Amino acid sequence: MSTQPASTEQVWAWLGEVSDPEIPVISVVDLGIVRAVDWDDATCVVTITPTYSGCPAMQVIADSVKDALHGHGVLDVRLVNQLSPAWTTDWMSEAGKLALKGYGIAPPAQQVIDISGLRSVLHTGVKRGAAPKLIVICPNCGSGHTELTSQFGSTPCKALYKCLDCREPFDYFKCH
Repeated sequence: MSTQPASTEQVWAWLGEVSDPEIPVISVVDLGIVRAVDWDDATCVVTITPTYSGCPAMQVIADSVKDALHGHGVLDVRLVNQLSPAWTTDWMSEAGKLALKGYGIAPPAQQVIDISGLRSVLHTGVKRGAAPKLIVICPNCGSGHTELTSQFGSTPCKALYKCLDCREPFDYFKCH
């Protein structure tokens, strides 16, 4: 007999209110960090995956997840850090991408790159065509006339871009 104090759906909803500490307009659920919610009798087991292995925000995220659940009466919480498969921007929700854009951060412009064509390059030495240029849309004015300023933005998961139309700099959440 289960003694869980809340449904799994309710726990997901509560976790959807936990903000990412580095980008407060997006929740850890919309960012794709929360991978699973399960119950082991009265223990709520939350599986989280860091955006990258050295993410300095993971302890803050873990504490925030526990605090949120404790605040809703879920007192026994166990966090599981899952490193494989590695987190990808493909796990971000559409709502999360819209929140990034509204905050002035360009969301990922594509899915994670498909590397399946590399086999022919490695075996034959012949490249089958250059990769298309990534078009990053300015979150301020909507222009695609932008350029990379630096591969490194305000956090390791972002790059710095500049819009050539409105002339504003902005962060771009890199695909990975």
